[in-house]
Amino acid sequence: MRQYDLTPLYRSTVGFDRLFSLLDNFGGVDGAPTYPPYNIERTGENAYRISVAVAGFTDKEINIEVKENFLTIRGEKQAIEKSENNEVLYQGIAARTFERRFQLDDHVQVTGANLENGLLHVDLVREIPEAKKPRQIPIGSGNASSLIDAKVQKAA
Repeated sequence: MRQYDLTPLYRSTVGFDRLFSLLDNFGGVDGAPTYPPYNIERTGENAYRISVAVAGFTDKEINIEVKENFLTIRGEKQAIEKSENNEVLYQGIAARTFERRFQLDDHVQVTGANLENGLLHVDLVREIPEAKKPRQIPIGSGNASSLIDAKVQKAA
């Protein structure tokens, strides 16, 4: 249940559609899927790791895709042929198909993934381009009018 009406903001802003969609989706947490469980960790200043519990899945049954700032992890269990000798009395390990989506911030890249002890670890890193990083601007000692005069004299 959403507590805030964002309609007035839609009328007075341009280009914030993605932000408002995130807020709308965040408000609807009640029906959010809970399978499979996952953790998101910060492993360094600009490094992250998503760990997803995928017990019973092999690396061939899991698909990881990055598209337009979305990381999608899908798992599809291959059908297991039941033998006549084995009968499942209780099945507590879920083996159903799943899909988990994570929205990535700008400049976040997936650097690798590995499956270890029933956990899928996806490593991410934020690499900010040089043009977007803060930089120092040196302050000149001359005044602006003398610099303009020098340029005019060079041109003549």
